[in-house]
Amino acid sequence: MTPQRQIVSLLASAEFARAYTLAGLTAAFGSFLIERLTSPATLATIITVLALVGVATLIVRREELTPLRFAPTSLLGFLVLALVSLVWTTDRPGTLSGWATLAGYAIIAITIGHIRDTLQTVRAIGDTLRWLLALSLGLEILSGILLDLPFTAFGIDGNLALGGPIQGIFGTRNMLGFVAVVGLITFVIEWRTQSIDRVVGMLSVALGGFLALLSASPTVVVLAAGVGVATTALTIVRHTRPHRRVTVQWILGALVAVALALAFALRHVIIRLLDAGSDFSTRADLWNAILDVVAQQPMTGYGWFGPWPRAEYPFWFINLQLSDQHRSALNSYFDLLLQLGWPGLALFLILGGVATVRSWLVASVRRSVVYAWTPLLLVTLAVESMFESFTLTGIGWLLLVLCALRAGQTRSWRQNIDDAHTGTVPTLGPRG
Repeated sequence: MTPQRQIVSLLASAEFARAYTLAGLTAAFGSFLIERLTSPATLATIITVLALVGVATLIVRREELTPLRFAPTSLLGFLVLALVSLVWTTDRPGTLSGWATLAGYAIIAITIGHIRDTLQTVRAIGDTLRWLLALSLGLEILSGILLDLPFTAFGIDGNLALGGPIQGIFGTRNMLGFVAVVGLITFVIEWRTQSIDRVVGMLSVALGGFLALLSASPTVVVLAAGVGVATTALTIVRHTRPHRRVTVQWILGALVAVALALAFALRHVIIRLLDAGSDFSTRADLWNAILDVVAQQPMTGYGWFGPWPRAEYPFWFINLQLSDQHRSALNSYFDLLLQLGWPGLALFLILGGVATVRSWLVASVRRSVVYAWTPLLLVTLAVESMFESFTLTGIGWLLLVLCALRAGQTRSWRQNIDDAHTGTVPTLGPRG
């Protein structure tokens, strides 16, 4: 067999698909640790190599793919808009670099979405997070209890003996809390699908819950509440008779709208109950400053950057006003308004909203509980986006693209067109 055929055979193999998925997820979840131990250039090189290998893998597997279901239209539109912002940005190299990072993670997510099914993806994320969360706990124990010494190289302050907050290997307590919640969702789905045995399932859930608690992140409380409500609602829908599901869906939708309105009206009371006044007041001041700047260029924004560059307008100007050093808007939606204007925010909402509706409808009728992973994770990303900009960079962006791709593969207008061309009648019954 020639070397070329060996490479093609390797890229098309199931073993390589699993290895690539684990490598991509580890690089994305461990991006902060990679940067701190090496350099941003090393992380960029890893993501670039993974993206190029992903493109090669998709080319080798091109006969398994169809153009109509390759990627969500809203995702492609968002990437195009971010690239087009080169026209009006004040820092073209910075915007091009930010776009390349965005595209790199998207390519990795698209590759994983096409070479692994939902259960395989859930198992890969579960395996990755078990190791990374265990590593976080181990380093926190070593730093905060055994040595009583902060590990600055890992970004660990060593507060475990004080009851937190802890950061693990993820840089901040909010990121640790977010990753722990993603882990909890994944571990429970693994457990329910019997992908892992009972002991491993119990230990995994305990690990995720313990780290979420010790992160002392105020956003974890909101995330847990949002995921809990979504899980309850989805459980109700899944156990409702088929002819009543539409009515129940509308009732639940109305209840969600009322709950959001009440939450907004009682936001000050909720903040006091969460004992997170300083965190939320900081965010409120930041968002007000962003809105003032957005009013100057509401339709174009100031160009795509991702994390804020320190020396570019309007980012330095906002920080100067607040006497702070923010690297993001601490809110994905405000960050999009600032960088890509209202069109960018609209495309982002369409990408996430359509994916959530599609995956929710699939999970409500499919028997296997694995289909609940996608909508629950999308709810987590939507809620987290209100308090952090994680969904626009790194692992948050990768998970959003992966979930949107998964939802589009399962239920979309493109599937109906594709099935019509192949003579297949699309079905979506409860047996899945």
